Amino acid sequence: MIEPVDFNSRNQGINQMKVSSLQISKKAKQQELKVSIYVDFQNTQLNRDTATLLLEFAKSKGVLITKNVYYNSHCKYQFAAMDDLDSIGYKCLDVPCDLKNSADNQLMANYLEDIDSNIPPDIFILVSGDGDFVKLVSNGQKLGKHFIIFSQIGKVKQKLKERADEFYFIDELFQLVGKKTQDHTTVINHQISYNEAVEYLIVTVKQALSQGKPINYSYIDGLMRQLYPKYQGISSISTPNGKKFKNFGKFVDAVVNSGKIQRQNQELFLIELNELVA
Repeated sequence: MIEPVDFNSRNQGINQMKVSSLQISKKAKQQELKVSIYVDFQNTQLNRDTATLLLEFAKSKGVLITKNVYYNSHCKYQFAAMDDLDSIGYKCLDVPCDLKNSADNQLMANYLEDIDSNIPPDIFILVSGDGDFVKLVSNGQKLGKHFIIFSQIGKVKQKLKERADEFYFIDELFQLVGKKTQDHTTVINHQISYNEAVEYLIVTVKQALSQGKPINYSYIDGLMRQLYPKYQGISSISTPNGKKFKNFGKFVDAVVNSGKIQRQNQELFLIELNELVA
């Protein structure tokens, strides 16, 4: 006796196989995508923590083939930061020139070489807010390249931001990468009061100043995490009204408004009041 064929079960099994094949193909395709990082350090500074997170972010997009940082050794703070970046795998390219944005031309030249190479990148991660790169991004997109832009708050040209396929502030790296690995219990157990956070901020700024480090949001946020394990980002700050800060910049705004810290200019340097007097 011939057993009846259950066509519904058979078709369901075939469909499941197709879905699985599509998922595997999608994963394989993503792994084949080649990713390059170009950091315009004169415009947007990275510390060791944010630079490490950037590597993790890039690897989540595909195979990382280029990790270039362009800096000017004539600037003491830029030169001092290179040891940290070099130690975690970045290729630090010195463009010693007194002209403003001197590294831009070298970055553009390397980009053109890479895009015309035998293994051109598919995804370009550009760490800069400089409007001079708008044309570079636009031309690359015409070739089917995907551009992800990272910049510091207050230092990005609107045209560049609008041109990017994806745009993020450097401060967001902690959320973009951290959310994947952060344990919920850890978040709950690491809560600090707003006043504690302010004290941490002031001490962190003092230390950064004493070491001649750039006092920008991403560096200070990262250094606070190193100095104070209880501080796990803005989500760990408890405010009297129970509301959370949307980002690190909003927290800084509140401290500036309280008069305990002063922002010096559009470079977003945080300088303690008594340091200004000195």
